[in-house]
Amino acid sequence: MPTSITDLSAAPLSLNALLLNLALGAILSLLLSWTYVRFGRSLSNRAALARIFPLITLTTILIISVVKSSLALSLGLVGALSIVRFRTPIKEPEELGYLFACIATGLALGADQRIAAGVGIPLILLLATLTGGIRRGRKDENLFLNVAIPQQTDTEAVFARINAVLAQHVQTADVRRLDSSRDEFQATYTVHCDHNDAVIAAMDALRQSFPDASISFIEQHNSLGG
Repeated sequence: MPTSITDLSAAPLSLNALLLNLALGAILSLLLSWTYVRFGRSLSNRAALARIFPLITLTTILIISVVKSSLALSLGLVGALSIVRFRTPIKEPEELGYLFACIATGLALGADQRIAAGVGIPLILLLATLTGGIRRGRKDENLFLNVAIPQQTDTEAVFARINAVLAQHVQTADVRRLDSSRDEFQATYTVHCDHNDAVIAAMDALRQSFPDASISFIEQHNSLGG
């Protein structure tokens, strides 16, 4: 039997179901925000990003609730969203993971899959809390390291020497930025050490390898409010 034009009309939206989904979405998004701020490891301003989690979640619930029962509205949504452009880049994978969690919460609740959202999101949060708590329990020193060395001809060899020194004294060292000018070569890292003695040992080793270098360690949690 051919599809009539009336099949494309929107089905009635239950106000009670919508309010219930929005309330549950608000609770879950606030839990996501708290977990991200408390246990997140991103170097960005976590509190600022976490404030938009409820907005993303509740907006997604509203969109899915409106279009889920109407093919015409669904097709219109595809066209409308095609003009949207995101100008702010996501700088760290953890930020993207939490944003996906917000969207997943909105999709599940917008589709009236409350059990999926009510069970899945708390399990994700529990895992994030446990892994964050374990890492904090190690009492690692999480630091920014900046090494500025008067410019030399072979910057590749200098960079390799810095990495070799750090590998002997720190648990991990992630390169965040490299700057090379006519007068100076700078390398910026985030490093993770298991105790303060390792920080001192790394600084002494760098000083021995590069006597003319300027070396700075900055504790990232104090500077970022983490």
